[in-house]
Order: sequence, then C-alpha cells, then structure tokens
Amino acid sequence: MRQATAEMPGATKAKPAVRGGVNLLARRVWKYKLLYVLLIPAVLWVLLFDYLPLYGISIAFTDFNAIQGLSASKWVGFKYFEMLFESEMFRNAFRNTLIISLYKMISGFICPILLALALNEIRTAWFKKTLQTAVYLPRFVSWVVYGGIITILLSPETGIINKVIAFFGGDPAYLLVEPAYFRAILVITDAMKEMGWAAIIYIAAIAGLNPEVYEAAIMDGASRFQRIIRITLPGITSTIIVIFILRVGYIMSAGLDQVINLYNPMVFEVGDILDTYIYRVGIEQFSLSLAAAADVIKGVIGLVMVLVANHIAKRINDSGIF
Repeated sequence: MRQATAEMPGATKAKPAVRGGVNLLARRVWKYKLLYVLLIPAVLWVLLFDYLPLYGISIAFTDFNAIQGLSASKWVGFKYFEMLFESEMFRNAFRNTLIISLYKMISGFICPILLALALNEIRTAWFKKTLQTAVYLPRFVSWVVYGGIITILLSPETGIINKVIAFFGGDPAYLLVEPAYFRAILVITDAMKEMGWAAIIYIAAIAGLNPEVYEAAIMDGASRFQRIIRITLPGITSTIIVIFILRVGYIMSAGLDQVINLYNPMVFEVGDILDTYIYRVGIEQFSLSLAAAADVIKGVIGLVMVLVANHIAKRINDSGIF
C-alpha cells in the first residue's frame, strides 16, 4: 500500500517533463540565437504599433476630451455605438466597404494566382525577369502618384481610355465622376497595382514543388494545362488557403489611400467607405470617440471573419493559420 501510494503522485513525475521541455526550448533558442536577434525589431514593431495602441479602444466608450486625457474622460458605455447604427452615413459607408472589399478580395485573390501560374510557364529567362519586374513596380508607387496617373488616363480630354472609346464611336466621359463605374475602377486599379507583389508568394510556393513530378507528368503525356490543374494548383493549396484567410481579415478595409485620392462628391454615395468615414469624423470633425467606435466595429468584424474562415479551412482541408 505504501509502495503504491509513493508511486501515485503525478506532480513528481510532471516536473522532469516540464523541466525537460524548458531545457529543450532553451537549447533551440540558443541554437537559433541569431535568428531570434533578427526577430527582435519585428516583435518590438508589433508590440508598439499593434498591441500597445489597443489601450486606445477605451476612447470609444468615453466622452473623450483631449485636454483632460483618457483617464479623466466620462465613461458613456455604448452611446457612440448607438449613434453609429442610427447614422445613415455610417450605414452607407459600411455597405460600400463590404461591397468594394468583397470585389477586391475576389480580384486580389484570383489575379495573383493566375499571374504566378502564367509567369511560371515562361521559359525565356530574360523575358520572365523583365515581366516580373514590370508587374512588381506599381507596388512601390504611392497612391498619390498612382492616383494621379489614373486620373490622367481617365481624363475626358487627354485620357487614352476615352480616346479608345471615341475611336469606336462612343462619347467621351469623365469616368471618375460616374457612380456606375467608380467601384469597378477601384477594383481594377487595385488589382493592377497589387497583384504583381502578391504573386511573389505563389511563385515561391510553385518553385518549391518537386520537379520530378512534372517530369513524370510530361513522360505520361500531360499537357501544360493538365500539369497546372493536376500538379501546380494542388501543390500550392495550403499557401492559397493561408493567403485567403489573411485577406478575409481585411474585408473591412477597402483602401483609404486609394479611395481618398480618387473619390469626389459626385461618387460619394458609392465611394464613401469606413476608412474615409473614420478619417472625416475623427480628423476633420474631431469626434474621436465616434471615430474610435467605428474602428472598433471594423476590427471586431475582421477578427470574427478570420476565425470563421480559419475554422472552415481546417474543417475542409485541415489547413489554417492557427
């Protein structure tokens, strides 16, 4: 009985396991110490600019006074959230954000995959590198400059788009002030600017596939299209799922830089999004509590969408980000 009792306590057996795990972690950290040192700036960046500002969320629940400070501001609970849901401007911005973000998510998800597949099929090295550089370059141009280029291209007097329309017998129009075309312009120009940079991840994933599988498929008589469908796409499925989940998290961010440089009062009804609404309310009207409440709603919806998308991905293909 005494012997059995002496062997039963689990705490004495758990300690060596915990200690062994700590020692293993310490050894791994020491082994890759230089990589962890390189990671320090990124960790500090995330802490300072992503987690530390979360304290400011409490502004949404107070009558924030910039002079008195957050601690001295009166707590009002969900007052500003109620004001938002009663505001027609907020509901319109919310609706536009969902529509534009959904279109952008589809185009920004499909276009980089198609571009990566197309670039992977190019066999001439110099042409492939030149084309890659050309599609990457727009990513490094600010939306101030890029928006100016778009405005010139769509100009009714000098724009090349209107010249093409006039060539086929159409009437020139200033497309940026037409509500029917504005959302399409946002989606197309965003895809043109970002798809080259987004394709890098897929190109890297394709480069990591086993070339012997392609050689075997060629020996079996598979065409290029068949190799893409049967080998390339299944091989990068996990990468596609991870990128899709991350894009879902930005569904409430329709692109402040782009919209604020392209929209105007004529397309306000279809172009005003949550980001521009928050900018206008918080910076121009200096209603920081109302702007913070809108930002909290935006962040919560994004978080929920990521959790849902990750759960669905793990159920379907056992792939996710966590």
